Amino acid sequence: MPRRQLLIDIGIAVAALVLTLVVAAAGGNRGPSEDARNLDPLGVALAVLSSLPLLARRRAPLGVFALTAAASVALSGFGYASGPPFGATIALYFLAVDPTRVQAGPPLLFGTIAGFFLAHLAAGGIADGRFPLVPLLFGTVVWGGAWVLGDRIRQRRERIAGLEERAVRAEREAEREGRLAAAEERTRIARDLHDSAGHAINVILVQAGAARLLQERDPAQARVALETIEEVARETVTEIDQLVRVLREDGSDGEVEPPPGLAALEALAERHRASGLAVAISVDGSPRQLSPAVDRASYRILQEALTNAARHGGGSAEVEISYGSEELELAVANAAALDSSPRAGHGIVGMRERTSLLGGSLEAGASDGLFRVRARLPYSSGERRRP
Repeated sequence: MPRRQLLIDIGIAVAALVLTLVVAAAGGNRGPSEDARNLDPLGVALAVLSSLPLLARRRAPLGVFALTAAASVALSGFGYASGPPFGATIALYFLAVDPTRVQAGPPLLFGTIAGFFLAHLAAGGIADGRFPLVPLLFGTVVWGGAWVLGDRIRQRRERIAGLEERAVRAEREAEREGRLAAAEERTRIARDLHDSAGHAINVILVQAGAARLLQERDPAQARVALETIEEVARETVTEIDQLVRVLREDGSDGEVEPPPGLAALEALAERHRASGLAVAISVDGSPRQLSPAVDRASYRILQEALTNAARHGGGSAEVEISYGSEELELAVANAAALDSSPRAGHGIVGMRERTSLLGGSLEAGASDGLFRVRARLPYSSGERRRP
């Protein structure tokens, strides 16, 4: 037990003992004509038993009440005092405050309290030789008040403890939500990093091959290919640098530019046209404002599809963007080369993962000499959490 609590309990027990001894020595509330038993060793022992057990009230509140009440009944019955049982009243208050008192069961608890209350009244009446009407009323008020006060304090403490527990639980839940959000954001950044690097490497691969083939036959076109390589490498390095700074544990001081969306589609198409891929873009329906998740995913899907068309296609690709009433539909078709193999790499898997996270669908496959990628993204979808 902490030192402060021990000192408090000692002070309460000593105060109850002093009050009990004073009342017993003064004869309680008996009049001058009434006999009062002088305080003797037995009375002192009973006074001690009615008060000092309060030192253990934190460990066994019901037992302390029973012991102090029994000693108070004995004091009253032997004629030492008919005043209020200080120790038993204080023990009753602490019993009402104790949150574990319900373990004893209401019948046993209230039966014990009522039994000692009636026993104390009866003992006082026998000693005085009269019906204890006034002690009955007085004892009801005192013990009832002690119980009600202690019970109200217990309820208040339980409410405060409940509020604190809910606050701690809410704080933990907020921390958990924050960690989940951070993990999801880092996963998104990792996907963007993969897509950006993969796209850049594929474009550089195509442009490097074109420069190698054209360096003697068409030096001017070879220089264009090399300039495209330089431009793509510079942009990719900048984007990767931003993504890596966000992935660092200590964060970054500056603002990170938002990932590209459909507004950057024309620049993406021009880059592929410069590398020799004929890209045609058609838009059906009225363009509308897209959520950041849908806008970002749309660009990445078209980026990956055009990269596949540049690597495996026959030199041309058609992009169709359809703004429907409830969803955005993206379609990319390119002539499949004769030696092209089925797309089983990470590109299709990544596109399918993006559409799935947004509640959409993706179809990819070759037919009639064309390789088609078709994605459907609901407008109202938000990026769903992974389990």
